[in-house]
Amino acid sequence: MLFKNHYEPLAYAIFIAAILAAPLVLDEFWLNRFSKYLVFGMLGSAVALSWGYAGILNLGQGLFFGAGAYMLAMSLKLASPTSLQQGSSTPVPDFMLWNAEPGAPTQLCCIVKGSALWLPFQSQWFGVAMGLAVPVVLATVLGSVVFAKRISGTFVSIITLALVLLVRLLIIDAQPLTNGFNGLTDLGSFHIGDFTFDPYGLESYYLIAGLLSLVLVGTRLLISTRAGLILQATRDDEVRARYLGFNVPHYKTFFFVISAAICGVAGMLYVLVSEFASPTFMDLSFSITMVVWAAVGGRASILGACIGAILINMIEAKISETKALVEVWKAIIGLIFVLVVLFLPRGLGGLAHDLCRGLWRRRVSGTSPVGKTGTISHPAA
Repeated sequence: MLFKNHYEPLAYAIFIAAILAAPLVLDEFWLNRFSKYLVFGMLGSAVALSWGYAGILNLGQGLFFGAGAYMLAMSLKLASPTSLQQGSSTPVPDFMLWNAEPGAPTQLCCIVKGSALWLPFQSQWFGVAMGLAVPVVLATVLGSVVFAKRISGTFVSIITLALVLLVRLLIIDAQPLTNGFNGLTDLGSFHIGDFTFDPYGLESYYLIAGLLSLVLVGTRLLISTRAGLILQATRDDEVRARYLGFNVPHYKTFFFVISAAICGVAGMLYVLVSEFASPTFMDLSFSITMVVWAAVGGRASILGACIGAILINMIEAKISETKALVEVWKAIIGLIFVLVVLFLPRGLGGLAHDLCRGLWRRRVSGTSPVGKTGTISHPAA
């Protein structure tokens, strides 16, 4: 059964209908901005799957998001004629020449180094495939090692935290190949055949909204399967799940990989509308921010975490752009998070669930033929 509550399908339907109808009231600027909010909503859902249902507090989700973003950005970099190294028959980015070491045979050195890494990304479909494959492979290797050794809790958080910081440093240090701190900018447009996706156009928005809808429904369906129920049982009591004969590391790794794949897709979509990729995607602060989104929205609710991410980013944008609050907007966001944790430990999703359940029970009890005393009431003659 996909939805365990009668009102849950309605909540999903209303949300999906709302994001599909949003372009009716948004101009190009807000359409692009709201597209980014939907990407963040996808990240919130990924965190809810990993943290809320698998019990894996991953503080390195930025690694998978950044990996997906960089893979597609590399293809889009080669798709931009103004970004290519001039005077070379080999299409490698121009920054390779700028970042070459002084006194070295710069152009030849850059072309040789760049060709092996960059040339396959001339195909945008290769970039898309790698944007999904790299996060999946990283998560599979990491999950297989960590969960097979029965590492859990805080130790998983520390390991993922250290890994994302390590990869970030590697990208920054490999400046001749990745442009370091500057990231990848001046990107071309993503296209399928002759159809081009404009970052400010309806086609890009509906691509993101459609994929977000699939992620929400697909993830909700996944956690309702037998594997999802076993995963939740493992989260609640891992020792008992092992005693019953379930292969706990396999279940944990599988859902850990699914969460990473969602982050990779989100990274590619973000590059599509933001037109850049940066090492800041792998900052520790960004990964922790994703956890905050899920906590505010409700880590035990896929839809709640998604809505929480969207709301927090909308509030953050509004506050940070208000002149009187420019200096304190981060403190305000932090205060909101503290208040939610103190008074709404299950987040906004938990609050909405309780309200809907109360209204549903009241409706059912009001239409029941059984009165308050337990006797059956008959209609008046």
